[in-house]
Amino acid sequence: MPFTAPIPPPGEQPLAPTPYRDLPRDPGAAAMANRFRIDRSSATEEFGLACQRLIPWPGGEAETPVGAMACFLRPGGDSDPDCHNQDEVMIILAGVGAVTLDGELEPPFRAGDIVVLPRNREHVVHNTGDTELSWVSLYWPLREPALPTDGTDSANRTDGTDGTDGTNRPDDTAENKEVAA
Repeated sequence: MPFTAPIPPPGEQPLAPTPYRDLPRDPGAAAMANRFRIDRSSATEEFGLACQRLIPWPGGEAETPVGAMACFLRPGGDSDPDCHNQDEVMIILAGVGAVTLDGELEPPFRAGDIVVLPRNREHVVHNTGDTELSWVSLYWPLREPALPTDGTDSANRTDGTDGTDGTNRPDDTAENKEVAA
């Protein structure tokens, strides 16, 4: 479907032409915009709450550098404890809540706030309100780097790998050894 300019509200002038808006499109080119809605009915249970994976999106072919998901937590609910080797930013969409970070309760947040969760710190999200708490979490990198178990930095491994098997688990876990056996 070709890109079309938005229809202006009644009484407003259409957007002025720009060099980019007026470029001819290659009829064989793939669409450049992909649109879908954040919708709780599209969420599945993960981490003790409802999550809708946003990035990478269904049908997306390219590996993205970040991941994103919409999260929905029932009134009075708590997420499962989570700890990962990824940075995370929560953009609060609706409701009020708080985060426990490494066992310490942080100041409360509300819709419109941004909460930054540092990597490798255990966190639990609490819905302290009487309505559903919802937020979008952005995290990076998309694939969680393995934490080295041999005291070396995984970024400086000499075997040319990041120490994972592509599933965000170190390649020397008992589960992976069983699969390999």
